[in-house]
Amino acid sequence: MTKNITRIPICDGVTFHSIGEKRFKTGRLTAAMLLPLSAETASANAVLPYLLRRSCRRYPTFRALNEKLSSLYGASLQAQVYKLGEVQVLAVSAVGLDDRYALEKEEVAGELAELLCSILFDPAFENGQFRQEDIDQEKRQLIEQIDSEFNDKRIYAQIRCEELMCRDEAFGVGRFGTKKRVEALTGGEIYSAWRRALSSARMELMMVGGSDPQKAVEGFQKAFAQVSRKEILPCATQIIAKADRVKEFHDVMDVAQAKLVMGFRTGIAVPGGDVTAMRLMSALFGGTPHSKLFLNVREKLSLCYYCSSSYDRHKGIVMVQSGVEQKNIEKAREEILRQLQAVQEGDFSAEDLDAAKMSVANSFRTMSDYLGGLEAWYLSQAFEKTVLTPEQSAEAVGGVTKEQVVKAAQTVSLDTVYQLTGKEEA
Repeated sequence: MTKNITRIPICDGVTFHSIGEKRFKTGRLTAAMLLPLSAETASANAVLPYLLRRSCRRYPTFRALNEKLSSLYGASLQAQVYKLGEVQVLAVSAVGLDDRYALEKEEVAGELAELLCSILFDPAFENGQFRQEDIDQEKRQLIEQIDSEFNDKRIYAQIRCEELMCRDEAFGVGRFGTKKRVEALTGGEIYSAWRRALSSARMELMMVGGSDPQKAVEGFQKAFAQVSRKEILPCATQIIAKADRVKEFHDVMDVAQAKLVMGFRTGIAVPGGDVTAMRLMSALFGGTPHSKLFLNVREKLSLCYYCSSSYDRHKGIVMVQSGVEQKNIEKAREEILRQLQAVQEGDFSAEDLDAAKMSVANSFRTMSDYLGGLEAWYLSQAFEKTVLTPEQSAEAVGGVTKEQVVKAAQTVSLDTVYQLTGKEEA
């Protein structure tokens, strides 16, 4: 399936991406601000998109903004914060009816772009800053998100392992910063974060759907013409090719099920290296129900309640996470490393590789099934040398050889082992 994909420069560091896709009755328009991840600024940045989506000077109250959204066939505003390697992404999105289905031929996409510009560039300030009531509410909700990740020990263990593994790298900073920093945030800090984002962030404007992008492009060009764009902050990720030693960490908490997380360096990351082969390696190793970790560590040996691997292609690391009984931690660790060695030695069949290829290719193709998936796909390629459609990437998977997968596996080295166990067991 070929999509109509165009890139239009708006100004320094700002690019508009139009992904023409007429299968959907709605469209999605997103302003993504990309900033270097830093412990000093992460929390103030993280609050920002949630604050911006609340209101703007033109629609200063929640009610006024929602009345405007309702008039646009029930459009909605969304905010999101996540990491791409050592880059913090702050995204504000508007989702609404595709222009082709507007009853009076209204240009909904153009109006959503205008609204998004109002939200980004003209917030509803009070005494020159964001309103304190809004700040307090968004800080509270962000703290609740941080607490929810802490309370889910499966998520917490992986975050904690990444934090310890990369504690001397920007990647060790959480996407929301820390709870303590969020609690201490002032209106002045958040205002400074807003000014910094508008003047210095790399911005990717994403439009997905069947509407004509021209009105949206013109709206953003007009808005950015009023902004002084200073030196754009560099967005890069430090890639460490190999672990020089294995680091061991152990936390004790009130948990019923112990967690074992192992972090590996690969050195293979975008924009260089055979990322597709490493994706397949991770799938073959522990990314599917046909993988070695699932079939051997979990099913055959019953050492884990769950055991899987994931590959971060922007940072070039592989994480293996598992839920285990305390008595089985060392056995599970040894078996996980044994299964990795098997992949490194090419001890897998053509059928194993085909199953991994099918799983990875299907995961790519399903990204086209919804607007948010398509947007995430293309935004995640912001640092790639060549932009590919999900279908093109799925086809590329089929051409990867066993030798390429083995070569990718041989770059994997254990960096960090993290254990989270219960108090009584400890």
